Amino acid sequence: MNLDQIQEMWAKDSQIDPDNLHDESLKIPQLHAKYYTLYNTITLLREKARETHSKVKLERYNYYTGKASPEVYEEEPFPYKVRDKDAIQRHMDADERLNKIDLKIRYYDIMLKFLEEIIKTVSNRTFQIKNAIEWHRFQAGFN
Repeated sequence: MNLDQIQEMWAKDSQIDPDNLHDESLKIPQLHAKYYTLYNTITLLREKARETHSKVKLERYNYYTGKASPEVYEEEPFPYKVRDKDAIQRHMDADERLNKIDLKIRYYDIMLKFLEEIIKTVSNRTFQIKNAIEWHRFQAGFN
């Protein structure tokens, strides 16, 4: 599941049918469960990506400091001798493998932020439905 799919689902699920407010209020727990399940799934994926990031970061640190196994250098030669911490950090910051995982983590963070907002909106949906009912009553002349 990606962010576009979640946005499309929410575009459909966020619609409230003003002529069928009773059914809309009954859908609230289902919507909450649906989006909270997605939230938990994405949270676990982000944690797995963070774990992968930590492992790859150690591997790349060993690679740039010359401490990796000789097989690693046969596959991916690194002709420089890097001793300065700043130089090691620059190489780590520019490392394609680490940046790819960082991007994945940031993407998951964006998805989680969006899902948090959806869950808040679903939680407040009862108030929106109540306001719609009160507005219908007001328009009909009931107070």
